[in-house]
Amino acid sequence: MSVQFQCNLAESTGPFPHFWEHTVGSGHAPLVLRADMQQQLKQCHQELGFQHVRFHGLLSDDMGTLVDEDNKLLFSFFNADQIMDFLLSIGMKPFVELSFMPRAIASGDTTVFNYHANVTPPRDFKQWSTLIRRLITHWVERYGIDELRTWFFEVWNEPNEKGFWTATQADYFRLYQTTVRTIKEIDAELKVGGPVTAKNEWVPEFLEFCRENHLPADFVSTHQYPTDAFGTASEDTISQLAASRRGILRQWAQDVHRQADGHPLYYTEWNASSNPRDPLHDEPYTAAFVAKTVMEAQGLMKGYSFWTFSDIFEENYFPTRAFQGGFGLLNLQGISKPVYRAFELLHRLGDQQRLVDGIHETALPRHPIDTQAVHIKLTSAGRPAAVTIDRIDEDHANPRRLWHEMGEPPIPTPAETEKLRASSEIPRFPLPYKLDDHTVEMDLTLPPLAVAAITLEGVFNSDSGGSPS
Repeated sequence: MSVQFQCNLAESTGPFPHFWEHTVGSGHAPLVLRADMQQQLKQCHQELGFQHVRFHGLLSDDMGTLVDEDNKLLFSFFNADQIMDFLLSIGMKPFVELSFMPRAIASGDTTVFNYHANVTPPRDFKQWSTLIRRLITHWVERYGIDELRTWFFEVWNEPNEKGFWTATQADYFRLYQTTVRTIKEIDAELKVGGPVTAKNEWVPEFLEFCRENHLPADFVSTHQYPTDAFGTASEDTISQLAASRRGILRQWAQDVHRQADGHPLYYTEWNASSNPRDPLHDEPYTAAFVAKTVMEAQGLMKGYSFWTFSDIFEENYFPTRAFQGGFGLLNLQGISKPVYRAFELLHRLGDQQRLVDGIHETALPRHPIDTQAVHIKLTSAGRPAAVTIDRIDEDHANPRRLWHEMGEPPIPTPAETEKLRASSEIPRFPLPYKLDDHTVEMDLTLPPLAVAAITLEGVFNSDSGGSPS
């Protein structure tokens, strides 16, 4: 039995904001200085519409932002400026994560990642305030206050995780208090927010702290992955369980939307899995997951920043395998994964939407995922010049499958890379339809974990003799 979908094209439309395009993640700040990373980011901006980019470690020692030389603090914003200059040159803006702690003012030696990002509080919060004031003032002078008012400033990254913050919640709140007051002294309209937590945590406590201490919170930001619910289970078990709990991110986002109490909500990390080496990231599964999750998240948030746009990524080590389950939309060679193509189809959607009646049962929790016949009925329609379907599934826009058939070369040759790139393109097929009494009807069959976009081109009114309607 087919699933039935129906839409009356005579009904009024409503807004359809592309909130998922507000921001995209990019890993470690210095990587944005790489030519290949820059090319991939420019492509994602142009083809997928991303407007801001977020990354870790802007203040870490490998950026040279603040160093101690002979017991004298030396500030240098040259590398940070190079990143910002590039972003602005391609029409993007930063979603600034103010992290991690420069060793020169850190209270301890605990670090995270292979680039040794210090995750301890400042030994003197006045020194942290001086760093933030010097940095923001410098950017105001370089780019102008009107430009900086279009940026976003997050304080730290996942302070509720011991791996990213060695101190307490109260210590993080003090860091936020110091930071937001410092920035607002420079300009009250600069946007500052938090708590930038993992797993949707600390939002009520953070807002209560801000209220009690008369602190502004221009937005609430947090992170979520469907694998957050499964604790210390094995990675394979986590992936299986996450796949079985379809819709869990919407449930969590609804809760946080309520907790945000009217503050703009930005998710600055999400993906199908928090495992940086999950095969699902390279497969059609994540394309289907993203399409469904984005459509379900409408009205709950202002931004939904996918983590990340590229497999050029080095938190644990820098992998060199073409398809290694990385977070990215693009692999190391810049080949588009199925999930990239899902964002491409989403980007093509307009800014208006109509109500569609019907539901796809196999996308619901506890329903098996299987091949599904679909019937679509559009009433009050004209005569389309053509109806086409773009497909993403196991057999279409799936370069990893071809890579497997090639014998999984770790680093494809240029010729192999071009074949993989071609196989990543979204194929477009004509879709037969029936037109009867201003009603267009279509039938199609979708395999498991498929994404499809149907386009009606050059619609003409059926009674107009072929003139545009």
